[in-house]
Amino acid sequence: MGSGAVADTRDLVRITLPDEAPLQSAYAEADRRQAVADLLTGNRFAPTELGPGPWSLALAVRDGRLVFDIRDAEDQPLRAIILALGPFRRLIKDYHLVVESHERAVVENHGEARVQAIDMGRRGLHNEGAELLMERLRERVVVDFETARRLFTLVCALHQRI
Repeated sequence: MGSGAVADTRDLVRITLPDEAPLQSAYAEADRRQAVADLLTGNRFAPTELGPGPWSLALAVRDGRLVFDIRDAEDQPLRAIILALGPFRRLIKDYHLVVESHERAVVENHGEARVQAIDMGRRGLHNEGAELLMERLRERVVVDFETARRLFTLVCALHQRI
């Protein structure tokens, strides 16, 4: 493995989301399923002060806050990290608008160039959301950029309408 490559680690071995009923948007539902599958295939999630994993993560929004309920592999609670959703609101709202635009562009056959431009915007929002999530988790959980991107997708899925 060359420098800068991410090790094939799987610190998270289970991810639980509340009410896993399908999302309103088929595109958002596919995005959520893919994010979970990708996270379980490879991720870097290392809570500080807890020692080595593996971990189970129950991710939820409660009382307007984002809750990372970290558990051991046997699903025993270890630590909860609670983040204010305020800093994420604009990104989540923009993400949902981009998802709607993407679906509309595909359904109305607006052309490949338009769909690709919208997808570039979605990737940019994912990147910005990942950076914000890494910043907010800093000193509590070490995550790599790809793990943060996928977790941001799940945060957006949890809070469909802000």
